[in-house]
Amino acid sequence: MNTLGRAGLILGGLAGATIVLGAVPAGVQPRAERPNLLVIVADDLGIGDVSCYNSGSAWKTPAMDEMARAGCRFTDAHAASSLCTPSRYALLTGRYAWRGRLKHGVVDGYERGLIEPGRLTVPSFLKANGYVTAMFGKWHLGLDWAKRGSERTAVDFSRPFGGGPRDHGFDRFLGIAASLDMPPYVWLKDDRAVSLPTERIEDSPPPKLWRGGPIAPDFKMEDVQPRLIQASLDYLGERAAAKDGKPFFLYVALAAPHTPILPTAAYAGRTGVTSYGDFVTQVDADIGRIRAALRQHGFDRNTMVIVTSDNGFAPAVGVPEHLRRHHDPSAGYRGYKSDLFEGGHRMPFIVTWPGRVPPGTQCDEPVGQWDLLASCAALLGVRLPADAGEDSVSLLPLLHGRRPDGPLHEALVHHSGEGRFSIRQGDWKLLLWPGSGGWSTPTPSPSRWLQVEATDLALLPPFQLYDLAKDPAEKTNLADRHPEVVRRLGRLMRRYIERGRSTPGEKQPFDSTEAWPETAWMNQFPDK
Repeated sequence: MNTLGRAGLILGGLAGATIVLGAVPAGVQPRAERPNLLVIVADDLGIGDVSCYNSGSAWKTPAMDEMARAGCRFTDAHAASSLCTPSRYALLTGRYAWRGRLKHGVVDGYERGLIEPGRLTVPSFLKANGYVTAMFGKWHLGLDWAKRGSERTAVDFSRPFGGGPRDHGFDRFLGIAASLDMPPYVWLKDDRAVSLPTERIEDSPPPKLWRGGPIAPDFKMEDVQPRLIQASLDYLGERAAAKDGKPFFLYVALAAPHTPILPTAAYAGRTGVTSYGDFVTQVDADIGRIRAALRQHGFDRNTMVIVTSDNGFAPAVGVPEHLRRHHDPSAGYRGYKSDLFEGGHRMPFIVTWPGRVPPGTQCDEPVGQWDLLASCAALLGVRLPADAGEDSVSLLPLLHGRRPDGPLHEALVHHSGEGRFSIRQGDWKLLLWPGSGGWSTPTPSPSRWLQVEATDLALLPPFQLYDLAKDPAEKTNLADRHPEVVRRLGRLMRRYIERGRSTPGEKQPFDSTEAWPETAWMNQFPDK
């Protein structure tokens, strides 16, 4: 059975009613009152790049700052990974990506689809419950390209592809296959390329920084951000004109401020700091334009807007240069994109919903972007099936300004570029690896972007334990002083892996651990 049919037949209301596609079960808001949902995900935007999170930022982000005044600013929100593909997978599925086949790194523009066929996603769930859905932006979750040969890059761009947004719940899609610095450089619309990549470009050095590969004549990298924003604005206009009463889910997955750093002429030089800073201000202004369109079309009162990022600041943009210019893109947290440290995955996360989310509020509860699916289910009064949203918990109580009796999550799991794990419970955070798990020191590989030397990790303690309440910058390893905490969190991490979920419910299957970079740590935490 396909995803939408499965969602329509299996999902049950809170009162126990079975949902048939198109029906409104007991406890669910009448369709006219269901809010629209707009999720904007920036690419590689560090928490310190947003001025309402970093008073010492070298530039201002007035649109996101205004959102914080109008809604709720989460200070302890996390991407599921410190790289983009796994964090985007988790955001759409409510499930950690490492439970599937992606154990480390990211997919590229030629990789097959990552989201499993039939897996419930935010768009397929909402579509099954009466929403119209659209995505504009960076997919980066693999596509099942038609092939014209055995080589992985031997793609027949004239034929439709599978495994993309249309197969996972989106009615409409315009965007790109992967990051803007990854080939193939072609515009994708729904399930096919808009035009054929008949040309080729070569590698480009920083600050533009892209990989060489095939490119279509109508694909201009500097046009990607403006075109995605315009598509989003046009879509809002179309929804207003439709007057069909259907709520919408709009997912704007930006490819900026990720490399290549290409601010338009209107923003080049705007900050007087770096071209990256200019690009961030462009992203911020575009967020403001989308919210202005919501107001223009009368959607603002009944639309929940979420703005966040997929992982931390990318070192390739230049950490030393920004620090010299008194800008800390991680806002005092340790690490950057790819790392287990907080700077790799602690994200800006701002939510507005007039009349429902109190303005000017701040939430310090640890939450994850993968909580979106469970939040949507709670919003509609619908129970998720056992094999969906295995790691997702509803944020609605927090959004309404209510504090739960206990922690929302029993614990959060973080995952790094190298595929290493850490687990967070309360103020304790255990890194099940001696290094950063990514590009920051300590790492076995030198990084020219961070100007760090290689470290012999065998000389370091096998685990790292930090008290984030007293040491948010993760400077003092307390693993040797609190072995009982190490044991407790290590066993919990193992249980989360073996149960196939981190939330209450039926045990679920998980993919083999054989492809993981290292699993010896699990042997040190046997079941009780």
